[in-house]
Amino acid sequence: MTQITETNAQYYQGSQAFRAPQVVQTTFDTDLVFGDSDPLSENYQLNNFKVYSSATGLPGTYVEVQGPGAITGVENNIITFGAPPPAGTFIVVQLKKLDGGLYGQTEQEKAYGQTVEENYGGYQYVKLNDIVNNFMVGYVGDGKIIQTCKKSDVVFFAKRSLQEFSYDTLKSIKSSELTIPSTLSLVIPQDYVNYVSLAWIDELGVRHPIYPNNNLTTDPYYTNLQDSIGVPTQDSLGENLEGSSLTEERWKNANDRLLNASWYANFEFFGYANPDLWSLNGPWNWGRLYGIDPKRSNFNGWFGIDERNNKFTFSSNLVGKLIVLEYISDGLAYDLDTRVPKLAEEAMYKSILYNIVSTRAGQSEGVVQRYKKDRYAALRNAKIRLSNIKLEEFTQVMRGKSKWIKH
Repeated sequence: MTQITETNAQYYQGSQAFRAPQVVQTTFDTDLVFGDSDPLSENYQLNNFKVYSSATGLPGTYVEVQGPGAITGVENNIITFGAPPPAGTFIVVQLKKLDGGLYGQTEQEKAYGQTVEENYGGYQYVKLNDIVNNFMVGYVGDGKIIQTCKKSDVVFFAKRSLQEFSYDTLKSIKSSELTIPSTLSLVIPQDYVNYVSLAWIDELGVRHPIYPNNNLTTDPYYTNLQDSIGVPTQDSLGENLEGSSLTEERWKNANDRLLNASWYANFEFFGYANPDLWSLNGPWNWGRLYGIDPKRSNFNGWFGIDERNNKFTFSSNLVGKLIVLEYISDGLAYDLDTRVPKLAEEAMYKSILYNIVSTRAGQSEGVVQRYKKDRYAALRNAKIRLSNIKLEEFTQVMRGKSKWIKH
């Protein structure tokens, strides 16, 4: 079972101290990543840590251990130095931190990065690799539910369980802050499975939902070039020639005011503030929003998904806007280092157990159904736990229900 192994200094500051000739082997929850100790090397930036040394150990005396061959390698979190530090030397390993950490005498020596921050809150998770190992210990062996089972089978079903859980139970939602360029398109994230929501952010930091352009426009998958009678043309290899999409071009250049009826609704420009347009937008023209199609009554803009180029596309009024994209990942982007919430750990075990038992030849149907029910019950409990409903929040909502909404 997962236990706290880091000291307070390791968790909060991302630092661990040693004294030569002690072996410098870190015990962070984060593994060390080493590229090169030479700041002039392109691999130097790959390091997720820095090493400092001091003869006295007093604050302000630590300098970075750097230069060609100063550190020759890192294996199993053991740092090997090119020249062993003199006995009694104070050594500190500092993971990269947003504020640069407490060591180093110059800005260049500071350990700037966010390795420490990425480790915060890690105790609420358990690694998928640990779940696999725990399952092998608790469920596989003589006198246990499963007599024999290959670890590779457990890994496979653990990944499949996590993948299924990620869609509607674990809610592996990630968010990305992006700016919409003049092309009005953004590349789909590398670990993207499905979108949750998109919204643009105003100057106050308030989010404004962006809705899908369902039934308003489309992003054609094929844009075949045609001859004068409408027949697709081919290249020398017999493949259809494709051009740019006219539908996408027209949507990109569309005047959103003509879509969402703001031509009639925006009196600041089209009404009192502009006498020349009074005759167009005068009182006799009020009420034209009545009966408007809901999919058009949107002032925040629209987005679509271009399956041909694997990009998000946006309406013209969103150019230059800061947006936040929330999307679901299947939780497997980083293999066995993937983290699973501890609140869903038992559901993972039950799911792996059911999948292994149900795929074995000659297994009793009664046994299979029993483990299926166990899996369902554990999954339901995980959903309740992860819903994170607090009594105070529920009470606040119910109190709000008793209030009259006055216009």
